[in-house]
Amino acid sequence: MKNFIPLLSGAFTALADLLLPRRCLVCGRVLGRWEDHLCIYCREDFPFAHFSSRVHNPMADSLNAMLEALSPEGFHGPYIYATALFLYHSENRFGNVSRVLKYGGNIRAGRYFGAALGREIASSGHLADVDLVVPVPLHPLRRLRRGYNQAEVIAGTVARETGAGLCVRALRRRRRTSTQTRLGAAERVGNVSGAFAPSGYFKRLIMNDFPYSHILVVDDVSTTGATLAACVKALSSILPSGVRVSVATLGCVYR
Repeated sequence: MKNFIPLLSGAFTALADLLLPRRCLVCGRVLGRWEDHLCIYCREDFPFAHFSSRVHNPMADSLNAMLEALSPEGFHGPYIYATALFLYHSENRFGNVSRVLKYGGNIRAGRYFGAALGREIASSGHLADVDLVVPVPLHPLRRLRRGYNQAEVIAGTVARETGAGLCVRALRRRRRTSTQTRLGAAERVGNVSGAFAPSGYFKRLIMNDFPYSHILVVDDVSTTGATLAACVKALSSILPSGVRVSVATLGCVYR
């Protein structure tokens, strides 16, 4: 019976692929039975960022510079760690990996790549002690229209892979912001400045015996780091001394 179940599962997969072929998220090639989300060619070329092994990397440096831009009085917290699973730019199609989750409803792909990100974090020397994962929140109206928060999908899987807790209610959106996609760097700073705040629930959690020492803020993509920096600033404003905040995304845009 135990041997029969995998055979039956394989038969159903083969039938499903015949009726509705799965395609590579990057190049669109029809996937073989043993391929998952990416074909063997795109998997071989997958642009891993390898930021989890480097305290100082372009994403982290950009994020810390953005924190300074959002803090006229200066940001006085420690250097913020940052990592991403992969890099992409406008001239390649690897950005589809995050877009199919954000706009296409492909939650299965989000969990698959979120798990890969979580495994990298769990093996990182400076991120492995993350003990609470916080997703970047969507405005309630945008979440209602989309039906889910893509950052929560990724954060849940990262929390599972790292053994950390998950708090989806730590941050709230004070106001609905314009989409960042078509905004320049300076416009992105203005767009998200003051847009996030700690929730009442998280404030009450802080007032008690706060059991966490390293919080990871998770989103789908980092472009300039403006959204992540705004979230870090909001959390840092109320956290007890000694609690670190780091960030992680699936994708990181480079130019």
